[in-house]
Amino acid sequence: MEEHALTMPLLGDDFPELQVNTTHGRMNIPGDFKGSWFVLFSHPADFTPVCTTEFVAFQKRIEQFDELGVKLIGMSVDQVFSHIKWVEWIKEELGVEITYPVVAANDSIAGKMGMLHPGKGTNTVRAVFVGDPEGKVRLVLYYPQEIGRNIDEVVRAVKALQISDSKGVAVPAGWPDNELIGDRVIIPPPGSTEEAAKRLSRYEGYDWWFCHKKL
Repeated sequence: MEEHALTMPLLGDDFPELQVNTTHGRMNIPGDFKGSWFVLFSHPADFTPVCTTEFVAFQKRIEQFDELGVKLIGMSVDQVFSHIKWVEWIKEELGVEITYPVVAANDSIAGKMGMLHPGKGTNTVRAVFVGDPEGKVRLVLYYPQEIGRNIDEVVRAVKALQISDSKGVAVPAGWPDNELIGDRVIIPPPGSTEEAAKRLSRYEGYDWWFCHKKL
């Protein structure tokens, strides 16, 4: 039996170059999305209940992703004709038109993206990859086949990444509804004892190492 090396993209890596067939034609990922944030999400198989709920959930939030300048790309190892038929079924039976492309991956692509976990069978797991405008991997999530993803968390995570990049801050747990500081953001740690001593005179906080501010 042929063995495939298990690899996965790491945070901060260049996004793996993928030449793929999709429901919108041939694509180069991340090349075709240069200058834009993008979310590539995989699903185990077409015509399955949990995956259908996820595809609808992503589509229902398409305006939120558009507002963030984020492109969506779905993916599984099913062939393009299966994707097309499934997308047609979703539109006809559920009244939701899937407007983002769906990639027809193969085992090589799935292996390169770390989506084949032998302990979970032969289907691809549910993976989410967030890429930034420079084509860097910024976030990776893996879910088992039996659990659907929370798409609102994907929206929240991308928004938080964009704020962190643009404002030079960190984002607390559950932001913008954190139990301690609400929708405020966290100031990065000071770089010297002198700066630490001045921190609480410049910002609100619990201590010099835990200061926060409004956006």
